[in-house]
Amino acid sequence: MIPILATARLTLRPRVATDAAALFPTMRDPAAMTWWSRPPFTDVAELADHFALCDTGPWRAWAITRTGDDTAIGFVSAGARRPGVTEIGYLLAQDAAGQGIAAEAVSAVIDRLFVEGDRRVFADTDPDNGRSIALLRRLGFTLEGRLRGEWETHIGVRDTLLFGLLRDEWRH
Repeated sequence: MIPILATARLTLRPRVATDAAALFPTMRDPAAMTWWSRPPFTDVAELADHFALCDTGPWRAWAITRTGDDTAIGFVSAGARRPGVTEIGYLLAQDAAGQGIAAEAVSAVIDRLFVEGDRRVFADTDPDNGRSIALLRRLGFTLEGRLRGEWETHIGVRDTLLFGLLRDEWRH
């Protein structure tokens, strides 16, 4: 079960396939999808199928919504790698960028993961994804390493940077 999380401005609720319509304009945009391990989506049905497939097994995804408006403006995903260790990923609609929404939403999920007993949260990001790197650093993540040639993506073979955060380092 995915709990609903609330912050000062946001409600994070379980992501559902019907959120694809709201997030499709961003997830079809080549610029917005540059740093993803897959190319932009070509239609809403493909994205809805992707959401349905990804939101199973060890992964959970929260749709980011503004409190009082149930329209998804992004999401935060969390996947258990092993007991106590979870990987996170996130996406925010381009028109919601620059407002602190990503930091607020990701912080809420990290809070939840640590309350649930995780000892470590990590993220991997492309070395050229400056916005994601800045967010992770702002949240207190530590750069732990670089995996060379880790991802074969729509823009070629890419390195990844691993960032980690331990429960006792979390300042929130």
